[in-house]
Amino acid sequence: MKPFTNFESRMVALPINNIDTDQIIPARFLKTTSKIGLDKQLFNDWRYDAQGNPNPDFIINRPESQGAQVLLAGDNFGCGSSREHAPWALTQYGFRAVISTSFADIFKQNSLKNSLLPIVVPPDVHAELFAAGTDAVVKIDLPNQTLTTPSGRTVEFPVDNFSKHCLVEGVDELGYILNHESDIAAFEAAHPASINALA
Repeated sequence: MKPFTNFESRMVALPINNIDTDQIIPARFLKTTSKIGLDKQLFNDWRYDAQGNPNPDFIINRPESQGAQVLLAGDNFGCGSSREHAPWALTQYGFRAVISTSFADIFKQNSLKNSLLPIVVPPDVHAELFAAGTDAVVKIDLPNQTLTTPSGRTVEFPVDNFSKHCLVEGVDELGYILNHESDIAAFEAAHPASINALA
């Protein structure tokens, strides 16, 4: 994982509530354990027509959406099944953050473990962002847990300390443990009786 740095970006606005993980990445594309190529199937059933041609009316197919790193979604984003492929597809496409008023718990946790930042904002901020227009830019500061809106308004968002640490350092849970290998070895050396008691 790459360290999560502060950035600013335009937004892709998708004002649909209750987008579930099967809409983010349909089940028929879950046969792979690789993240590579999942960006091509992101929002597949909305993004392409029955013949597999890009739908020019779908937001991420429009020229103004290219290069945007923030998805502005409706309420209750990521509901449905627990597939980790959903944040994989989003990050492979290039999204670094998703903004909504609420996220499904499993999707939120999967996102935090895969360098995708789910940002929860109040309804009034949510509405302001949707009204901002396609050229509007937001700024995201993870260490300070702030989102700066196009109007210059600074809004704090919640994220647990452990997830924030892992994102900023660019490590997953295993990487976090391995970074403390010397401490673990020292603890084990100081507690031989406890180890023997478990044998």
